[in-house]
Amino acid sequence: MTAIPFERELNAGLAAVREAAKICRSVQAQITLDHLSKVDSSPVTVADFGSQAVVCKTLGETFPHDSIVAEEDATELRDSGNLHFLHQIHEQVCANCLQASPDEICRWIDRGTGQHRHDRFWTLDPIDGTKGFLRREQYAISLALIVDGQIVVGLLGCPNLGA
Repeated sequence: MTAIPFERELNAGLAAVREAAKICRSVQAQITLDHLSKVDSSPVTVADFGSQAVVCKTLGETFPHDSIVAEEDATELRDSGNLHFLHQIHEQVCANCLQASPDEICRWIDRGTGQHRHDRFWTLDPIDGTKGFLRREQYAISLALIVDGQIVVGLLGCPNLGA
């Protein structure tokens, strides 16, 4: 039997995207219009942060030397005016897959800042299509592993496909 190239990476990515999809479905089922606005005025939701947290945690445990370039960081979540938002993220992460403190969740999110780029790194959009997500329409969890400038693993989780 021939080994599949990057099979370990594929399996870890699939597990991470599946956990992220659980959080996204849960948040979407009880969705409100609560979101933060980024500098460019695009929305960022509890699901964006929760999705990024679980993907970064899973990949970080399996591939601790790989950097991750993702969309979000936890800076605003640490602001006292946004603690209610962090509390919602914490509830979703703990209810759907992982027990963690709010500080741990922020560290997982910040693992996605990709500060140490190498020839091998992951790229993540925790919710590609946040506006569609907010309308309960289509969105995706997009994850790829890049090695020497080439995509070697690509995953697209579409929790509402067929719904």
